[in-house]
Amino acid sequence: MTERVVLAYSGGLDTSVGIGWLKDATGKDVVALAVDVGQGGEDMDDIRQRALDCGAVEAIVVDAKDEFANDFLMPALKANALYQKRYPLVSALSRPVIARHLARVARELGADSVAHGCTGKGNDQVRFEAAVAALAPELKSIAPIRDLALTRDKAIIYAEEHGLPIKQSKKNPYSIDKNVWGRAVETGFLEDPWNAPIEDLYEYTQDPDHDGPADEVTITFTAGIPTALDGVPVTPLQAVEQLNILAGKHGVGRIDIVEDRLVGIKSREVYEAPAAMALIAAHEELENLTLERDVNRFKRGVEAEWSTLVYEGLWYSGLKRSLDVFIDHTQEMVSGDIRMTLQGGRAVVTGRKSPKSLYDFDLATYDTGDTFDQSMAKGFIEIWSLPSKISAQRDLAQ
Repeated sequence: MTERVVLAYSGGLDTSVGIGWLKDATGKDVVALAVDVGQGGEDMDDIRQRALDCGAVEAIVVDAKDEFANDFLMPALKANALYQKRYPLVSALSRPVIARHLARVARELGADSVAHGCTGKGNDQVRFEAAVAALAPELKSIAPIRDLALTRDKAIIYAEEHGLPIKQSKKNPYSIDKNVWGRAVETGFLEDPWNAPIEDLYEYTQDPDHDGPADEVTITFTAGIPTALDGVPVTPLQAVEQLNILAGKHGVGRIDIVEDRLVGIKSREVYEAPAAMALIAAHEELENLTLERDVNRFKRGVEAEWSTLVYEGLWYSGLKRSLDVFIDHTQEMVSGDIRMTLQGGRAVVTGRKSPKSLYDFDLATYDTGDTFDQSMAKGFIEIWSLPSKISAQRDLAQ
């Protein structure tokens, strides 16, 4: 029986040509695996048929939208995950779920290797291969574009010579990756970081300067997970899908950043992630209401480390799993409602309440009848500042 390789298949030019290219270069039969993470666009059945028409011995389609939302997006939300404080890990979060299915299918079919369509210049090659190595260390990873010299011009010639059913049109000047958590755009004129983004770049968001009235939404969280919008119960996937529409209508979640790639170069990226940015802002504010000061402060450092690990392809690492335990513990009291106003590219929290709130009105109020004993403050300040005072006295005596 001919050995098999399972290819992460998108339906585009590179992975379609990669089917035959892999077969020619390795002698292995290619199984195409298309994973739906809410990227939209073409019907998945059409993508499956294209893979077969391009020479795959089998084509498998997996609807992973709920899995993606439950097992990957919700942990990211609990972690308020923003790489370099701005990027909500749009692509980085989808790679480990795709890798999970690559490893599963390869093992089920007895394949000895998996493949992906990444170049040798980006982060995704690391994310796919590090995830597969952690899940199925016996599998070999192959990257046709990187390892087998499959360039775009060769891909076009190969498709024409072999009559592959791939429609060729004027090349899109951008490289685009998208899923239900957001959309990433790079290359083209964006490679000059001085060039401003143009409106044609965007798909998930409308122009934030439009004159429409503001929208208000109340998000209910239970243990850190959104469970209702305006009182109507939702699944995690539904919460993300509905907020993409509502927040996207007001241009929320547009991000223009120069980020540090894992491979050591800086890259200019434009993202749009309306639901992600609205949910993170709401979730973080609810944590401000329900978490103790020291827990909240320490968690911010954990969030930065967690985000970096995921960005760098270490979703299945031991450190990431250990941080998950801490983060999950912090979420036990993060339940309540956050009211937000959406307008002009901003998601602004205007109200918060929780049965687990640490906010005590009688302590916080400045009106008569407050329960905070201000007479205790003087002694507290003297003890609190004592180390600084002693240090200053020593320094002055030098």
